[in-house]
Amino acid sequence: MSAQVPTSDLFRSEHLRRRTIVNKTIELLATVAALAAVAVLIIVVGSVVRRGWGALNLDFFTQNQTIYSGFGPRPASGVANAIVGTLIIIGIAIVMALPVGVATAIYLNELAPRKLAGVLTLAFDVLNGIPAIVLGIFVFVFVVVGHGQAAWKASFALAILMVPLIARSTQEVLALVPISMREASLALGAAKWRTTISVVLPQAVGGIVTGATLATARAAGETAPLLFTSALYSADTMTYDPRQPLASIPMFIFTSAEQADPVLHEQAWGAAAVLIGIILIASLIARGFADRSVRRLKGER
Repeated sequence: MSAQVPTSDLFRSEHLRRRTIVNKTIELLATVAALAAVAVLIIVVGSVVRRGWGALNLDFFTQNQTIYSGFGPRPASGVANAIVGTLIIIGIAIVMALPVGVATAIYLNELAPRKLAGVLTLAFDVLNGIPAIVLGIFVFVFVVVGHGQAAWKASFALAILMVPLIARSTQEVLALVPISMREASLALGAAKWRTTISVVLPQAVGGIVTGATLATARAAGETAPLLFTSALYSADTMTYDPRQPLASIPMFIFTSAEQADPVLHEQAWGAAAVLIGIILIASLIARGFADRSVRRLKGER
């Protein structure tokens, strides 16, 4: 009796079955990884909110920080000036970092020679990994010493931290824009700068906003640069002048967590929850802006 010779249909069937098993396995692993990441996020946010929930009241959002001497009734204390200071510092940092980061990404992806772009990309990757305290010391030595602290100097330190992340994320998104769109625009007689502004950038606006949001989230929680640039502020005073040191949520958390008073510990957790809320709101606004820009680009309302 002769052995049965495998047919091409049998090989295709076995190959398809093996690919299906591998595909389902990878999908399962990816799903588990995504669920694990979401679970960690939920645990972190839930823990912060649970520990700081007792401090979250109207006074916490409307009153400035006050120093309790330990005698008599405790005065109302909050983080109103720290919230305002954080918004001012981060807002100025975004104004400083976003144009520089986007313009740098455009140069690296659209204009720079390949070898130079590779060197600069590596430099930005290295800058992305530099600890924030190093940037704080750098700004302290070259900007603060001899001139005093100020909120805009803290913004400058945070902007240095944000530029590499914005530039690299924008560069990666610009690289995903099809080359055919650039060629079509150039073929119609548009200049290269007009092609970049009118064709390439609108296609990448979603990724640019995402990168800017991630950079903002990273900078908003940094304390080390603030220690060297905007730490000598009056804790119980509301100030809006960026030429003066301003209170900030990271500094409030840092100073309150070092105290022995359990009420200050609870307020530190509450301030951390407020900071998470600010980042969440900023992310939602940024995503809404990005989605609206994409709909306009597609001609939708």
